[in-house]
Amino acid sequence: MPIVRDPLNPKLSMWHFLAFYLRFWRERAGLSLTQCGEIMGVTRGAVSHFEAGRRRPHDDHMRALDKHYGTGWLFQLLLWFARMAHDPNWGRQLVKYEQEAEEIRVYHGHTIPRPLETVEYMRALVETGTAEDIEFEINERVARQQKLLDREKPPFLWVLMDEKVLSYEVGGRDVMLAQLQHLRKMMELPNVIVRFVQPSAGAHRGFDGPFQVISLDGRDVAYAGAQNGGRLIEVPGEVREFWTKFEHIGAKALPEDASRALVEQYLEQYR
Repeated sequence: MPIVRDPLNPKLSMWHFLAFYLRFWRERAGLSLTQCGEIMGVTRGAVSHFEAGRRRPHDDHMRALDKHYGTGWLFQLLLWFARMAHDPNWGRQLVKYEQEAEEIRVYHGHTIPRPLETVEYMRALVETGTAEDIEFEINERVARQQKLLDREKPPFLWVLMDEKVLSYEVGGRDVMLAQLQHLRKMMELPNVIVRFVQPSAGAHRGFDGPFQVISLDGRDVAYAGAQNGGRLIEVPGEVREFWTKFEHIGAKALPEDASRALVEQYLEQYR
């Protein structure tokens, strides 16, 4: 049966250009998918995914191709430019990474992170935003949340938040009460650890904005949130910086038991 490839436009992004070029050079060299996989140290299917833009290659894959083709640094540079360039499909790729994640580390200073939100809380946030179709945006967020949490083996979630997240009455007191009740239940799950940074901890490295580090099979990627968008980060050195940032914030956060007690204190205020 012939391989069915997703539509690929090399003009769309550097990632698509890299995928297009991988296939171009393989076919130019007369290599099969299996033969190319042996050079790169991956399976035939992995090569097919790389060439279709469904998965992203690593540095060692590109070094192996440059060595075999005699192309110097060509493929390694293409990978570098793909990582550094703006990718119009970064949001779709981020969702894909979340669905494949083994662990996700999240910091947020203003709102409950999306995996832990109730629909009502989610709605209140969307309604104050710029979404043109509110119902569509809510449905998209709910679907993304379900795909993440309803897996047979959901990822381990490490969550850091500023305490002020608990005091913002997003959607009103009833919505916040339900949200904190849901959060408190989630904190009892074996794959969820939630900890809070209190105002007394002073300035910390999360003041620049929310972010997350996503641990995949064999590598990590990161996402830095920003107004009207964000940035997906795949360069290993920069991803390590976010790992370090998460550890620094965590050093100022309350332990798990104290964080549970803090949520219970706020629950009493909303009742």
